[in-house]
Amino acid sequence: MEEDTARGPGTGNGPQRRPQDADDEAIRRSPEHAMPERSRAAAGRVYLVGAGPGDPDLLTVRAWRLIATADVVFHDALTRDTLVHRIPAAVEVIDVGKRADRKTPQAEINERLADRAAAGDAVVRLKGGDPFVFGRGGEEAQYLAANDVRFEVVPGVSSVIAAPGLAGIPLTHRDVASRFTVITGHETPDKGASTLDWAALADEIRNGSTLVILMGVRTLERNVSALGEEGVDGDVPVALVQKAAWDDQRVVRGTLDTIVDDADDSTITPPATTVVGDVVSIRDDIASFLDEFEPA
Repeated sequence: MEEDTARGPGTGNGPQRRPQDADDEAIRRSPEHAMPERSRAAAGRVYLVGAGPGDPDLLTVRAWRLIATADVVFHDALTRDTLVHRIPAAVEVIDVGKRADRKTPQAEINERLADRAAAGDAVVRLKGGDPFVFGRGGEEAQYLAANDVRFEVVPGVSSVIAAPGLAGIPLTHRDVASRFTVITGHETPDKGASTLDWAALADEIRNGSTLVILMGVRTLERNVSALGEEGVDGDVPVALVQKAAWDDQRVVRGTLDTIVDDADDSTITPPATTVVGDVVSIRDDIASFLDEFEPA
């Protein structure tokens, strides 16, 4: 097992926001810092915005401009405090995250987005990664459309590519893998039986594809067992990337046979991205020359 602890432990500070200062209003209103009108959040509209893997420096320019000029931002549990702290104090910030001890029902989130837009507010729905990649952005878009609310989708850097990239793992490589597959490790219980075809996924890996599993820490043993039962070799490289672009990012490297024990020994916790396939070995070639990403 290889474990790479790229940062020290987090501060543990709660999501307290800094007080408003002159720069906030300069960003929002001053002609000297004026941005094009098309870049500003518009009244009565909802913006489904991807926050990327969590670090403010990895936001898109459009995402930040909309956040800075919105009336209200609804953010999820994967939005780092560092980003929340940077939101101008004139913007109302509401945490609607889903955590083990407190989960905001999706129906409530949908209603609040529509209600605030109907009241004439410029609304940003800030979601970790990309809003349309396992982020319920599609459900929110459907609800808004059904209620005659105009909205815009602002893509974000998904952890599908950010986590492996920051860990030095290319998802594709001309000599190793020409494609990759992305699945969720946490299917909704409402679906009943799983819709994942593990035999097909195993066949893909055996034929050189890379498999990326999001939200799969708690189901790691089940997922690994399923691949093994379908014939994936136990020596296939596997990596877990915990909290990519956060202060406590960690990378644990193992194989299909060892990764469950490696994760237990390293006390890996969500959120983490699992990468299965020969591309993981590319990290071994470049890790010593890879500069670590320094979070804001």
